[in-house]
Amino acid sequence: MSEPITYAAAGVDVEAGDRAVEMMKASVRRATRPEVIGGLGGFAGMFDASALAGMTRPVLATSTDGVGTKVAIAQALDRHDTIGFDLVGMVVDDIVVCGAEPLFMTDYIATGRVVPERIAAIVSGIAAACEQARVALVGGETAEHPGLLEPDEYDVAGAATGVVEYADVLGPDRVVPGDVVLALGSSGLHSNGYSLVRRVIGAAGWGLDREVAEFGQTLGEELLTPTRVYAADLLDLVRTDGIDVHALSHVTGGGLAANLARVLPAGVFARLDRATWTPPPVFTTIGELGRVPRADLERTLNMGVGFVATLPADQADLAARTLEARGIPAWVLGEVTARDEAPVAGGVEVVHGAKGVEGGAVQVVGEHPLAG
Repeated sequence: MSEPITYAAAGVDVEAGDRAVEMMKASVRRATRPEVIGGLGGFAGMFDASALAGMTRPVLATSTDGVGTKVAIAQALDRHDTIGFDLVGMVVDDIVVCGAEPLFMTDYIATGRVVPERIAAIVSGIAAACEQARVALVGGETAEHPGLLEPDEYDVAGAATGVVEYADVLGPDRVVPGDVVLALGSSGLHSNGYSLVRRVIGAAGWGLDREVAEFGQTLGEELLTPTRVYAADLLDLVRTDGIDVHALSHVTGGGLAANLARVLPAGVFARLDRATWTPPPVFTTIGELGRVPRADLERTLNMGVGFVATLPADQADLAARTLEARGIPAWVLGEVTARDEAPVAGGVEVVHGAKGVEGGAVQVVGEHPLAG
């Protein structure tokens, strides 16, 4: 061995990491809350929890997630400033499901080679989404893994913590027959099902630069559409006078029926009607292009419904108008009945719980209206 081996020679550029931190500081400063103590660069993010002492029975809620294979689209397009919305949405919106307010978040970026501009762009998106969700970004980590990841490859993950009064926890025990199911529109594919999507477009030979008239933009631009972050809007909805939200469900992996079933109690049945909405073109395009069976498509993609809420029927109109005023399409998707009184449509799958949860039953019936 003629030359000494340094960390840089092994593929890790510490100075590049330091430059990335300098470039992201301004973005991170905007994603804060008054409770944050200290600044970027500490070994741990600190958050003043003294306000919890004023709560009767504070319950902490936590969630962790990643973006998944959607990062491959960002890498292929060399656009990295939107993927942070996908990460934040996947993490903080799971916390809101139980009625908790997300307080702070940390992120983790693993990459084959630190390119300061790319890392700063990723973090700028994370920070912007945290700011929108009223969540503090209190820290993170960027790790360089040469030999494990290719130089331009990366993956992102994050974790967040929130809090809710025990008496205010949302969930199956609040849902009763007579409730309606309110749908909240998605911004597109969000961050689930990209393994299927990428397989379909690959088999069809479609390039990301392909202009798709139904989308009004290129295929790549459509696939990179950021996940809608619902946290702040849903918290405000839950706190609105005259609206008593009973349960919330984040429509992610598993699709609409399975995720709704997770927040319904055993013994109730929700019947959802496809006739109440038309999925955005990206869903029908993927389905038709890959000849994907409808059951598989609906178990994999959100089909245009990013969140659902259950609440009393006489409050649905106010809730929908409240959400529409905040730019979120909302409509009554179906209703909840007692299981033994359920108008079950013959020959149509009934989903019972998911992901280890023995919840209620959900059936999706009817046909979507044709677009336009």
